[in-house]
Amino acid sequence: MKTITTFLCFVCTSVAFSQITGKVTDAKNQPISLASVYLENTITGTTTNTNGEYELALTHKGEYTVIFQMLGYKTLKKTVTISAFPFTLNITLPEEEVTLDEVVVSSKENPANKIIRNAIASKAKNTDKFAEYTADFYSRGLFKVKDLPKKFLGQDIGDMGGGLDSTRTGVVYLSETVSKIAFQKKPKNFKEHIIASKVSGQDNGISFNQAEEVNFNFYENSFSLADVQVISPIANGAFGYYNYKLTGVFYDKNGKLINKIQLLPKRKNDRVFSGSIYIVEDDWAVYGADVIVTGAQISLPMVDSLHIKQNYNFSAKNKAWIPVTQTIDFKAGLFGFNFNGRFSAAYSNYNFNPDFTKKTFGNEVLSFAENATEKDSVYWNKIRPVSLTSEEVADYKLKDSIKTIRKSKKYLDSVDTKNNRFKPMDILSGYTYRNSHDKWSLSSSSPIEDLNFNTVQGWNTSLGLDYRKSLNNKGKRFSIGAAINYGFSEKKLRPTANFNYRWNNTTRPVLTFSGGIATPQFNAKQPISRFWNTISSIGFERNYLKIYEKTFAKTTFSQEVTNGIRLFSSLEFADRKPLFNTTDYVMFPQDDVDYTSNNPKNPTDFSTGFTPHQMWTFSIGANINFGQKYLSYPDGKYNIPNRKYPSLYLGYQKNFGSGNSEWNSDVIFSQLYQQISLGNWGDFAYKAKGGMFLEKKDIPFIDYAHFNGNRLLIAPKDNYLNMFYMLPYYQLSSNDTYAELHGEYNFKGALLSKVPLLNQLNFHLVTGAKSLFTAGNKPYTEFAIGLDNVGIGKWRFLRVDFARSYFNGKHENRIVFGIKL
Repeated sequence: MKTITTFLCFVCTSVAFSQITGKVTDAKNQPISLASVYLENTITGTTTNTNGEYELALTHKGEYTVIFQMLGYKTLKKTVTISAFPFTLNITLPEEEVTLDEVVVSSKENPANKIIRNAIASKAKNTDKFAEYTADFYSRGLFKVKDLPKKFLGQDIGDMGGGLDSTRTGVVYLSETVSKIAFQKKPKNFKEHIIASKVSGQDNGISFNQAEEVNFNFYENSFSLADVQVISPIANGAFGYYNYKLTGVFYDKNGKLINKIQLLPKRKNDRVFSGSIYIVEDDWAVYGADVIVTGAQISLPMVDSLHIKQNYNFSAKNKAWIPVTQTIDFKAGLFGFNFNGRFSAAYSNYNFNPDFTKKTFGNEVLSFAENATEKDSVYWNKIRPVSLTSEEVADYKLKDSIKTIRKSKKYLDSVDTKNNRFKPMDILSGYTYRNSHDKWSLSSSSPIEDLNFNTVQGWNTSLGLDYRKSLNNKGKRFSIGAAINYGFSEKKLRPTANFNYRWNNTTRPVLTFSGGIATPQFNAKQPISRFWNTISSIGFERNYLKIYEKTFAKTTFSQEVTNGIRLFSSLEFADRKPLFNTTDYVMFPQDDVDYTSNNPKNPTDFSTGFTPHQMWTFSIGANINFGQKYLSYPDGKYNIPNRKYPSLYLGYQKNFGSGNSEWNSDVIFSQLYQQISLGNWGDFAYKAKGGMFLEKKDIPFIDYAHFNGNRLLIAPKDNYLNMFYMLPYYQLSSNDTYAELHGEYNFKGALLSKVPLLNQLNFHLVTGAKSLFTAGNKPYTEFAIGLDNVGIGKWRFLRVDFARSYFNGKHENRIVFGIKL
């Protein structure tokens, strides 16, 4: 055993010290981060860290030519003879001498335009040179915060993992990922297999440094950045978005002439870059990019800017320019939170002749090797291609030591003891007792938050208890809850209870049992917010909420049966009874309007309702996401919708057992939904719904097909495609065939950015159209035009729409306000 230990120590020591180490600085002795350091006649090696430090691993002593390269600096070759390890080699890189002396300027055409046209024309040729490859990928993420507030909205923020100093400044997130990636141009495929993943201060070590998320390919016409398609400066239609200026040329280490092209956006808020792109003369390939996009351009007001820098190297084997390093620097701030950070990436060990088969690529685009998140520091010190800075080393050491303490039962109990202290105001604001070590909690809800008004119950509120227990780290958990609702005008208590059990985070099977006495809306989709109905009622004497009472028992189950297909089913027994207004309280009476009854079919009938009855309801459905991709994490499967295809829902519902066969019903229904990105021209989305009752009968009104109308000036915050702008809530409810269409086009600044003065506001033009078709009625239609992203600076939470409806030869106009939080 002693011999084996000695041998392992010798091997580890040899590996650790068989290297060239040093620091790369500029002429002012400032560190140069993410500089490429590699041996001559290769395209891979290592890169410098944030402090300009590097470690280049070697296996033998001897003579080597080391190349140092960084965009904006002269490439430097240094031949050294190594007789012992470690070998220190510090380098100073002079700035690249960019000059226009050798450029012949033609009065007929801007020389930069000619270069860009050639680059656009050569995209297919250049990308064909690395149409397929595998490579090693390394990424590091670092977030820092400055002067972080101690509280936000009265709640303690905490120490963000323990990395803050006395001024509440420091590292709040540090992660690393080492993986194998595979790429295919046609058909387009990308796959990543993570070998090792580490997050400072966390046990699971699952970072979000995904390779595909930072695969910014300037040869594409556009690529996704923060879920927004940004136009490449060498896109096919780039001249519609950019002006170009040749600011200089220089020669690389191989004698190739490199053109530095400044990017000048034609419009301030278009989804485009400013900065520079470097193009190789004759090859017309990308040599590098140093570009910036603002948060306003990508609809992230809290972000000041994103700075992307890419470096390419020349592969003599296939005569291609390929990316080797990339950095993404960002600054952001809102509500007193000021963040900055960097995602850095390095590509190495390219193989341009991979042995791909039909099974190489599939719907799984990310996977983890076994124990990838459990590698120790010895492993990381051996495999890490970019050395850590002293700050990063200190953060790992600090948070690893803190982690050991903070996951102990003694520490968790002490934190819980502090946070679990009960205060008298918790009765009104809500209270949670938590046992972090055993992973359970008991919570009481806030009766103040749930307080609302309707004309049936008057002022009413609920008080609930909820117990939650996590059974493992892979999504197995359950919860039990109970609540009591009381209406002060109605003077009636209504209890409900529920049980929820979930098995895992892979197929996500969920079983729920619920029951009690409830007051749901006639429309089971609950389109009317109880908060806004309260405002509308007591402030304007308009009681849109229509409810009934049901004593019920219900079970539901859902599970993903295969990738992209999730099944839903439910069975409910309900005893249904009508409810009537019990109060006409109003804070601000209106002379020209009075409360309506609680009868949605006849709002003027205050004395009668529907016939009380019992009903069984069975439903089954499937949601199909075509072409769905997914990520396989150690703790579960996470799905990625494919926007190339729509999402389809198919369902069937049967109502039976009422004692009256005429009240039984069968209905089939479907929904088609898709979001389509149009690049810099914005986003288009549509939703088509339809259904058919197998037999038209005089069924209870509750079981009709109801549609999400709106009579408020406030739009629902979730999705405009789920509702109409001004349709009366139950005017066109149907027990026959029906269909509804919703479409919305958000130009995302594509039009208004071209209008002088208006382009300074960075508002987004939105248009929408909606139609409803019900058997026996003429079509109901709505058209709208509005402004999104309304606000000042980073405060852009408002949307305003002007809508016009048409039905039975009449029209109505309305302005609707939406608040996005």
